[in-house]
Amino acid sequence: MIDLRTIPDMWRRWDAMVRDLPLALLLAVGSLIPALHGLGTHVGGLPSRPYDALAIVAVVLQSLPLVVRRRWPDVCLVLVAIGFAIDQLRGYHTFAGTGLAIAVLSVGAHLDRFRRTAIVVVTAAYAVLAVALDRNGGGERPDEYVTFYLALGLIWGVGAWLRSTRAAEAERRLRVAADTRAAERARIARELHDIVTHHVTAMVVQTEAARYLTAAPDRLDETLTAVTDTGRRAITDLRHLLDVLNPDHGGEFRTPSIDDLGTLIEQTRRAGQPVEFTEEGKPARSTGSAEFTTYRVVQEALTNVLKYAHGSRTEVRVRYGEGEITVEVGNDGSGSRSGSPGGGGRGLTGLGERVETLGGEFSAGARADGGFTVRARIPAESAS
Repeated sequence: MIDLRTIPDMWRRWDAMVRDLPLALLLAVGSLIPALHGLGTHVGGLPSRPYDALAIVAVVLQSLPLVVRRRWPDVCLVLVAIGFAIDQLRGYHTFAGTGLAIAVLSVGAHLDRFRRTAIVVVTAAYAVLAVALDRNGGGERPDEYVTFYLALGLIWGVGAWLRSTRAAEAERRLRVAADTRAAERARIARELHDIVTHHVTAMVVQTEAARYLTAAPDRLDETLTAVTDTGRRAITDLRHLLDVLNPDHGGEFRTPSIDDLGTLIEQTRRAGQPVEFTEEGKPARSTGSAEFTTYRVVQEALTNVLKYAHGSRTEVRVRYGEGEITVEVGNDGSGSRSGSPGGGGRGLTGLGERVETLGGEFSAGARADGGFTVRARIPAESAS
């Protein structure tokens, strides 16, 4: 059984010539029906006459070229115009005469080059046809010829409007695609920044501390083990991220959530940073985006503490309210700047973008006691 809902999609996938073939055949076959003889377009007022062999030629020229009206609209118009001239000068007035309006519409909608030239040529050809009809005994007044010409001009204008609308839609889609790619690049950059910066900062801090532990083999071994574990976690996180970017990747990337905050705090403590972690309230049912953003806020804030206030007393407070999660990470500024790589503020900027995307609020700034505090309010029911 064929699903009727798929027919429109199947029709759009077919070649344009195939889709225009039924229209061309309809005009051709309709012109051969005796009841429709003489009911076509009338220009010039010549009396209708019976069909002969030349009438069949006129029918073919006015109908079958419509198959290529989108691919070669200029060729289509030339052939249809020749058939129309034969039709009117001989007085057949076939049903296929409607093809002229369709050909003019197609030129306005699909002709890419020499559009003004085409207008001049069509105007000149119509003027010649009008003169020929008048000399062959046509009974129409000049204003009637002008009216028909204006009607063709209106049809051309409709085609031009369709063309401009189609071009505007194509431009809009290109702009949306470009914006989507830019947003995706920004998202990937944020992910790489969060993963690499945090783990590398922890490793650098731990390595710096190991220099002073050569006289304490047990503590030195513990610190080097922490460095190794941190490096392995960094490699694992990067591998997961690269797998997601691979189009052939079939698995799912598990993003961190509030359940991983304990592991994050413990990793920071092993890097030599005293951290107090407090959770208030009970985690409500929230989206993955809210939990993931909460984790990233805490991670980036702790990374900055390791960089710029290593060893300072740090507090992490996460409060689960009704419909939102509030995060506050602050330090008293008593530590020292580590030998870790510096940053350009991209992490905090990225955090602000993450939170604002979910409809929340974000702030980060120095305190009066020399410390630094990062605050975020994250709606827990935001769309992921």
